[in-house]
Amino acid sequence: MIMRIVALVPGGIGDQILFFPTLDDLKRSYPNAQIDVVVEPRAKDAYRVSQSVHSTILFDFKGRNSLADLGNLLGSVREREYDIVLSLGQSWTVGALLWLTGIPNRIGYAGSASERFLTSAVPLKQNQYAAQMYHDLLQGLDINTPCPELALSVPTKDLEWAEGERKRLGVQNSGYVLIHGGSSQLAKTKGIDKIYPVKSWQGIIQDFEYRQPELPIVVVKGPEDAEFVEALLETSPKLKVTAPADVGKLAAMIAAASLMLCTDSAPMHLAVAVRTYTLALFGPTDPKKLLPDSSRFVGIKSLTGKMADLSPQMVLEKVWSS
Repeated sequence: MIMRIVALVPGGIGDQILFFPTLDDLKRSYPNAQIDVVVEPRAKDAYRVSQSVHSTILFDFKGRNSLADLGNLLGSVREREYDIVLSLGQSWTVGALLWLTGIPNRIGYAGSASERFLTSAVPLKQNQYAAQMYHDLLQGLDINTPCPELALSVPTKDLEWAEGERKRLGVQNSGYVLIHGGSSQLAKTKGIDKIYPVKSWQGIIQDFEYRQPELPIVVVKGPEDAEFVEALLETSPKLKVTAPADVGKLAAMIAAASLMLCTDSAPMHLAVAVRTYTLALFGPTDPKKLLPDSSRFVGIKSLTGKMADLSPQMVLEKVWSS
């Protein structure tokens, strides 16, 4: 008989990737289990590079869900007859939903509004690396192994695409710096200070061009990055531009880079997973909660907590001293 496990993982692609070590350890502990995740539509693409998840169930945790929406999710979960559920959601609504599913083992965090509906509540320790915080949930299943490193399973066709892309860009036989500016419309809409000013990026790129004119610099152009990339090309027309269509192709491009320069974003977590040396720029958020303790992944935090106050000089000092 196959054990069935489901995890409720709100958040974006970055949150999903940070949850990968928990899913991977679950699979190691229950190798014959079928593991599914309930995930927001915007984050589904993360599971293109997961090595442990069987399927995804879409649900907009942060949307204005009607009773019909909640009923549809409840029906989808109940019909699969899961044995175990792990939940990152801490609201009363999520807890009640878990109870209504009838899943016998319901694991979440202690101290949350949903705790009364759980069969096992794990202490929530927020002052640590987020992947470790998520991994703590496995204590509710008496799994007390150390949190493994982030790991991906990139499809072969994505690796092949990236190989062809590097050939197109003329960087297949050399190292390159990859820049992801993270021009997220969601961050702008919610007023989250994660976007580094274009002028500061221009200053960093121009310093690279002056010091190492032969070193290729590749900029990632996402769906919302047209203006950002155009502005960089105005001052640095020799920049190379790549536009991976999904997480797998982006991960493959990051894996081949010598250095990743980025903001606090999902690509940062991809860089950690593929072990590319990374310098990540932070405004108000704490790098210790979003990066593992490793010299390969360096968080550069603004002293004022504002991205605009993080000078190019501070970033470049880290670049050239590494």
